Parts: sequence; C-alpha cells; structure tokens
Amino acid sequence: MSHADLAAGVWRIERSRLVGAAAKLLRDLDEAEDCAQDALIAAIETWPRDGQPANPAAWLMTTTRNKALDRLRRRQMLEREHEHLAADDEAAGTHVVPDFVDHLDAARDQAEIGDELLRLIFIACHPVLPREAQVALTLRLLGGLETAEIARAFLQPEATVAQRIVRAKKALNGQAYELPGPGERAQRLGAVLAVVYLIFNEGHSAGSGASLLRPALCDEALRLVRQLQHLLPHDAEVHGLAALLEIQASRLPARLDAEGRPVLLPDQDRRRWDALLIRRGLVALERALSLGEPGPYTLQAAIAACHARAARVEDTDWSAIVAGYDRLLALNPSPVIALNRAVAVSFASGPAAALPLLDALAAEPQLQRYPFLAGAQADVLERLGRVGEARDAYLRAAELTDNEVQRALLLGRARRLAS
Repeated sequence: MSHADLAAGVWRIERSRLVGAAAKLLRDLDEAEDCAQDALIAAIETWPRDGQPANPAAWLMTTTRNKALDRLRRRQMLEREHEHLAADDEAAGTHVVPDFVDHLDAARDQAEIGDELLRLIFIACHPVLPREAQVALTLRLLGGLETAEIARAFLQPEATVAQRIVRAKKALNGQAYELPGPGERAQRLGAVLAVVYLIFNEGHSAGSGASLLRPALCDEALRLVRQLQHLLPHDAEVHGLAALLEIQASRLPARLDAEGRPVLLPDQDRRRWDALLIRRGLVALERALSLGEPGPYTLQAAIAACHARAARVEDTDWSAIVAGYDRLLALNPSPVIALNRAVAVSFASGPAAALPLLDALAAEPQLQRYPFLAGAQADVLERLGRVGEARDAYLRAAELTDNEVQRALLLGRARRLAS
C-alpha cells in the first residue's frame, strides 16, 4: 500500500473525529471540514518524503488542530486590522482571542478522543435544526458521505440536499460547540437516536424508488449506533437501539429472492439470517435491560428478538410479541404501533380477532394514506377467505405506496386473487 493510500484510508476512518476537533476550536463546520481536508493533503505530500508516522491517526489529529489554530490566528489578525486595535494586547481587552495553544494543551489533557465524536454527534442533531437537516448533516459529518451520495440514498435532488446542509451549517453559527450539560444532553440524545433510527429505516425499507433496500444507509446507521454504544456505555436506550438495528439488519440477506422480489417475514429462509448480527443484538438487548426500565427502542428490540429466537416461523411466540406491543403502546401511544400490534394479534389469535382492530385504525388520520394498513387488511381478509375484499385492499395499498418493488408485490397478490 502506498503512503497516499494509507493516508486516505486512515483519514476516512478518523474524518469525523478530525472535524469534531477542528469544530470545537473554530465553531464553524465549513472551516472544520476544510482543516480536516488540509490535513489529508499534508499527509499525502509529506509521508512519501518523510516516512509514515508511528501513529498516523495522531499525526492527522495534530495537523488538523494546527490548521485550525492557523486559521484562528489569521482570523485574529483580520479582526485586529478591521477594528483598528492598538498593538498592546492588554489594551484590546475582551476583543483579543485567547491563547489557543494553551487551550489546546488543556483540551488534550482533559478530553479523550471519543469526546470529539460525541460532540460532533450532538452538533449534527442540534434542536435548532429540522429533522431532515439533522439527517443530512449527520451523514455528512459522521458518515463521511458526500452530498451526491446522500442525495442518491434518499432519491432527492443533489441541489436540495446541498442547500439543506448549507442552511444547517449557517443555523449552527454562533451555537455552542461544547457537549451539552446532562439535562440537555438527555433531551438531545432522543433526537440523536431518532435520526439514526430514521437513517436505518430508510435503508431497511425504502419509502420510494425502484429498490426495496438501501444497504449503505443500514451500514451507516449500524456504524453510528455502535459508536454511540462506545461513547455512552451506560445509556440503556442506546443499547436498546443497537439491539433493534442489529437484529433487523440480520434479516437483510433473506428479504429479497433471487429475482430481487421482496420476501415477507413468514416466508423468509431463516438460515440466511446473519447469526453474528443476531448474537450482537441479543447481547445489546441484555445490556439494555440490565440498565433499567426499558424504553421504546429496547421494547422494540425485545419484540424483534422473539422473531430472531424462532428457528421456524411456527416457533414464533406471538403472544409474547402482542404483550410487547402492549407495553410499547402504554409507553408510546401511536397508531403505527397499534397497527403492528393488530398484525401480531392476527397470528396470535387469528385473523378474525385482528380485523376489527384494523378497521378501527382506518379512522386514524395518520393511517388513512398509509399503505401498510391497507396491506395488513388485505392479508387478513385473504386469510378469512374474503377474496374480493382482499383484492380491493391490495389494489388500494399498491396505489398508496411510492416504492416500486412494494407496488409490484401488492399488484401481484391482487392479480393472483383475481385469477
């Protein structure tokens, strides 16, 4: 491997930490990204000449911080010229930028490298930003994805995503680039976990487009939640979300058949599920449960674990799944959770028990154009032998979905019933 390739490889791994360290000093995300990029260029130029450093990651961090300090000094000089400050620094009073060399040494003594990542995660999910901006900025700063890659992942125009990121960075100008205090951190962590969950869900079941899965988004979400586990080892819901995503990701290899058509959970070949991810998920779930009363992500992970532990679909403990949704509904009332519970009831107690629950949910405003409600109604009606009504429900679900693969599956089921 060449020195340039090594530098690029280490830089990709360390990029988010480098940006986080520079952002703390500069309080400007654009400049922080520039400093990290300048450090890579410096490595590509100097390592072939001077040799590979003993600790490439530390070399990149030091260089990034030095680049940030250079920018701070230049900024200070420009401010002094602009404000016509006197030569005597003491006379400048509070207008003088503090000695950032001393500050940097203190920061090195006080903070572990993981603090840079944690700080950057909380910056990307700052409450002043709307959720779509939090997602884009998280993928840009922590996932290391380019704007074009984010746009492709969410099937959005690149210009739209670029503008979203620019607006997000401007909105963060002047905000504190420090870790929030314990109270605010707990509030903001909910947004962080929600963003990671949203990223995974879009990869696990794409809302639109020609593909059902976007594995790159699932991979990014897994990487982020594993970082959070390392950075916040005593937070139960961090481990709960990790457990949920690990178990959900374990089923990805079995979700499409050889022709790329979706395979529903009861029909999946469970031998294709990733056993390592299941084990990781179950370990994370055990850790989450040991840390206190389970929250929403931990309860969802416990439900997913019921599927993961069943070697055959016939072995699934549907009663435990219904009980899990009961606990989840008590904690977080939601029509979507109620819909998932109704589906579980259809397997635990039969389709006749579930149909009234589904029909009642049809009155919920959030679900009136939700394709999965119509799809669940169609499945239950088909199992009850009400073929004509089931066909109409499949057609309604197909009309509501924006995902081409899901639409083809639903139309195929409707055609099968028609024949």
